[in-house]
Amino acid sequence: MTVPVPSSASLDVPRHAASDTSDTSSTNDGGDDGWEDVEPEDESQSIIGLFSDDIYPDVRSLLKDTKERYSFDLAKVQKDLELDFFGTVKLINYIRSEVKKGVQKPDVSSRSLFDDDVYLKPVIEDDALLYNLDDIALDDDGLQSENHRKTDTEAQLREVQEELCRLQEQFSNYRLAVQQSLNVQLSNDDDDPPQPTNVDRNDARRSITEEVDSDYFKSYSYNAIHESMLKDTVRTDAYRDFIYDHKGLFKGKTVLDVGCGTGILSMFCAKAGAKKVIAVDNSSIIEKARVNVFANGFGDVITCIRGKIEEIKLPVPQVDIIVSEWMGYGLLFEAMLDSVIWARDRYLAPGGLMVPSHATLRIAPFADPDFVDSHVSFWRNVYGFDMSSMLESVHNEAIIAGTKTSSVVGDSAVFLQLPLHTITVEELNFLKTFELTIAHDVPRLDGWLIWFDIFFLTSPTAKLKNGALPWELRKEGLVAFTTGPFGPETHWQQCVLLIQPEGEKPVPLQKGQVIRGQIGYQKKKKDARALDIEVRWSIDDCSSSRHQTWSLQ
Repeated sequence: MTVPVPSSASLDVPRHAASDTSDTSSTNDGGDDGWEDVEPEDESQSIIGLFSDDIYPDVRSLLKDTKERYSFDLAKVQKDLELDFFGTVKLINYIRSEVKKGVQKPDVSSRSLFDDDVYLKPVIEDDALLYNLDDIALDDDGLQSENHRKTDTEAQLREVQEELCRLQEQFSNYRLAVQQSLNVQLSNDDDDPPQPTNVDRNDARRSITEEVDSDYFKSYSYNAIHESMLKDTVRTDAYRDFIYDHKGLFKGKTVLDVGCGTGILSMFCAKAGAKKVIAVDNSSIIEKARVNVFANGFGDVITCIRGKIEEIKLPVPQVDIIVSEWMGYGLLFEAMLDSVIWARDRYLAPGGLMVPSHATLRIAPFADPDFVDSHVSFWRNVYGFDMSSMLESVHNEAIIAGTKTSSVVGDSAVFLQLPLHTITVEELNFLKTFELTIAHDVPRLDGWLIWFDIFFLTSPTAKLKNGALPWELRKEGLVAFTTGPFGPETHWQQCVLLIQPEGEKPVPLQKGQVIRGQIGYQKKKKDARALDIEVRWSIDDCSSSRHQTWSLQ
């Protein structure tokens, strides 16, 4: 997970179920304001064919002709693939895009062929078929169910279109905002004047911690962060593939989803056959998750609960499986793993399964002059102005960015293994050793690169081989992924630690030189979500060593 925080103007305004706002039978005493976009139903709206430019007066005519002329039964495909509203939208846009390419018989054997969100975007502007999806599944007598009115379909489609119009830049703005918010809160904590008593001092610190926590959970109330995570196919596909490929592990089981967000992982588990899923989140996103759960027919399986896992009471004494997407930048930023471990120790039954089961942290030597120029030299000339004052802490702040494989100038080393079934919170503050070998000559060492790998093993007793690589396990049919530069980019990207230069002349490194050192993670405060990352290192056992600390916040 990541931590964007939206602007204060939009705080605490969760969107609720569509049924709360879309009753078109009610009157509007305030006049016509707010209803400009609602157009009267046009029963004679023409519909363009799927495989031709032919025009049809209604959906039934299109379905009949398409079946007879092109041997394609749209209603049957929808039913066989168990497509919901969004799935049907994707199917139609997929078919139209394939036909546009010249494919006369698009392959619709699996929903995975058109599961990409790109197919939510209409191929034809104002496609009337998309506004009449409920007509595809008519009762035998040709009458529609009262639960599937056209106005609901239009409202859903408008919502899809609104989501497609959101700018990706919003995610970056949110992330910057939360960093600034955490900085202010933690700075206030450090600068607090002495309090009259220990009780008052503890109350003040507790209040600040609660405010930081409040900002953290509010940040997950907004669509942009969840959109970013769901569109991270490396992340989401891994969870989906593990759950669907191992339905035997989930069938008839009770599952706890810690930090459920939109409810996607809970619904994966329910569809895989879980008997009961308890979805927990302390953000108001839980309200949308509830709507998602019921909209997809899982209301009798999934129970959504709002609150911190440490403070709520589950409706069951134990669970068989805990699933959670708890990972932050540099793996441990946000400290959400603390809550997952608490849930494991409190609720997971003996022999229960953690999903994912293992994580590893890696470090590698980093050299990239262009990257340094874009983040350091940049400040010396900004539109012709000298802004060198911004360089004051530039080498003390961890940078989250996607990096090139060529910037990794040596082998990587695992410095921490996290077996999720046994790891403790105390082990998340650490100082570990590492050893790296330079792969080729470089003019200087610019910094360190940190990333993590995630593994989904099927047994609580399964051991992860030391130094295991995700692509090696995938060859064995297991599910795993990397957030490093050698794999597809994820929303976590990598953590870059730029080294403060020493002296005026850079020190070149040669192929084969060995770097030995220690790396440590330390929470800034006991209950903080930010981290300090410390690295100590020396080259070729040189008597002089270097030491630097970076903040990830």
